[in-house]
Amino acid sequence: MLTLMAGSHVDPLTHQTVNNFLNKYTLLQMATDASGFAIMGVGATIVIIAGGIDLSVGAIYALAGVTMAMVLRAAGPMGTVPTVLLGLGTCIAVSLLCGLANGVMVIGLGVHSFIITLGTMWILRGLAFVTSQAESILVPNVLTNVVRAQMGLSEGLYPVPMLVMFVVTALGAVYLSRTVMGRHVFAVGGNPEASRYAGLNVKRVTLGVFVLSGLSAGIAAFLGAGFYGSSTSSDANGYELYVIASAVVGGASLSGGKGSAVSAMLGAMLIVVIRQAIRTLHLDQNYEWIIVGTAMILAVVIDQSGTKLLSRRLAAGRAASRSM
Repeated sequence: MLTLMAGSHVDPLTHQTVNNFLNKYTLLQMATDASGFAIMGVGATIVIIAGGIDLSVGAIYALAGVTMAMVLRAAGPMGTVPTVLLGLGTCIAVSLLCGLANGVMVIGLGVHSFIITLGTMWILRGLAFVTSQAESILVPNVLTNVVRAQMGLSEGLYPVPMLVMFVVTALGAVYLSRTVMGRHVFAVGGNPEASRYAGLNVKRVTLGVFVLSGLSAGIAAFLGAGFYGSSTSSDANGYELYVIASAVVGGASLSGGKGSAVSAMLGAMLIVVIRQAIRTLHLDQNYEWIIVGTAMILAVVIDQSGTKLLSRRLAAGRAASRSM
């Protein structure tokens, strides 16, 4: 439907008629736009599956990005490999520390993760603002050249963020479905008390999921700063809402015990498709918030309805077996 309504134009290079929506430039650009949401969405989904929530991913993104930019500026000119390694290492170190702090406070203070990460969202954003003095800090061109590498594609197509998104999603899917720790995450989210009685270290699982969520934000920050060529304390402002929406629209249950990395990526892609559709059809940009919010509510309602229906069927099945 969107393809039909989008119309078409003549490509100035090939002189061929191209659909305004269904073309390689638009599709790759959407994948690039979704990469940050999707990468952080994988980490946030793991937290949600474990029964928690992480509202600080956008702030971790900003703090990791400005810290990396400041470190690279202080280090001065370097080769491509040292620059990439130092930048990526800085982002990962900062994001892991932030995720670790979230997990330690959730466990140690015994306060729900919503409140803890809401507080750290403001704290980390404030740290990013103070350390950078609200300055937009440029990153070296060699880093931008790596993240914006065309890899043999046409001018204006930059596949690196998309490829990293696929790799992170694949690693997240393997972690959740093929590892013992992944099964522990589902168990803790489904029933933490039963998991504790079964001998699982619930605190360790909780700490681990917040560390992974922070790590995903650090990876996204590295790609974002490299792609746009600079970093500032206002980066990723409001991203936490898109990230959680990606996870929920992708099927993650806010009550825990349900979700997948692939679905989180698809949820992020769906949100970006909605944004692109609004631009392509020349609609008011404010409709984006209305549509995304409606989609999030519907996803939760459908999930809860399915859970209640399954519970009723299981109860009916148990009652029928007892009567036989």
